[in-house]
Amino acid sequence: MTTAIHFSADEVEHARATVRRSVPPTPQYAWPLLRERLGTTVWVKHENHTPAGAFKVRGGMTYFEGLVRREPAVRGVISATRGNHGQSVGSAARRYGLEATIVVPHGNSIEKNAAMRALGVTLLEHGDDFQAAREHAIALAAERGLHMVPSFHRDLVLGVMSYWVEFFESFPAGEEPAVVYVPIGQGSGFCAAAAARAHTGRRSRLVGVVSAHATTYLDSFRAGRVQEAPVTTQLADGMACRIADEEALAIVLREAEDIVAVTDEEVADAMRILFADTHNVAEGAGAAGLAAVIRDRERAAGRSVGFALTGGNVDTAVFARVLGGGSPR
Repeated sequence: MTTAIHFSADEVEHARATVRRSVPPTPQYAWPLLRERLGTTVWVKHENHTPAGAFKVRGGMTYFEGLVRREPAVRGVISATRGNHGQSVGSAARRYGLEATIVVPHGNSIEKNAAMRALGVTLLEHGDDFQAAREHAIALAAERGLHMVPSFHRDLVLGVMSYWVEFFESFPAGEEPAVVYVPIGQGSGFCAAAAARAHTGRRSRLVGVVSAHATTYLDSFRAGRVQEAPVTTQLADGMACRIADEEALAIVLREAEDIVAVTDEEVADAMRILFADTHNVAEGAGAAGLAAVIRDRERAAGRSVGFALTGGNVDTAVFARVLGGGSPR
């Protein structure tokens, strides 16, 4: 498991160069209105400002760069997603001239589906949740001779790590935020944060964030082994994971100080706050870090905290309902 979060300096710099060809460094700000509201400095890393509107696109670039070197004969790929991973796969497949098929569960985000189709992917709907879509994608990969792009892989972590290196390197040693909150879907974001923390030598404590309506990582963290949990979140689809990845969990168990669960209602409140205080649009999982900061504010009282606004790809109708104060569920 160690190799999944420790990378050589050459690997990190090569990955950053690969990512920079498609994704410029994203901004981060300590917004004054958030400081007034919460009584502490809150650093926001704006991964909603990538060309695909979310952090996942970074991992796709590094994964595919490695894939075409390892398997030069590959012509087609397949994967499963709730949206942002699919845009990452679609963007990278287009860059490297590969055909891409993406499986999503029924009822998936209309606008994320449209964004994936716009990148040229073939979109298939199957099952009621991500796990069912993933199992169908695996079966189709074997049936059609396609390369199955996983949701968690060392090369994905390496690409995602590039934004956390940007984040940690922006602070002189000793001046980094005391606590950094990291949403957990399949785990690449959290594992990347841990790898970047080690790479940069920063000492921020890492707290994972899950949906209170998709608790596999929280339950597994408490049990010390993978625990399946039902998914009922209606808002945080980026964290709608039913079964924790075993390799990612091993890293979470070793590197996380804690895991915080936030409800759809708390996420909706955080989405409204981000729009009011920063005029940034956040999807549910994108606002989960702030929801955790608010819930957990006593942990870092008087000290700075940080989180990544991991994505802004929320459907218009959903965002309008959230801004209007309607129930996210």
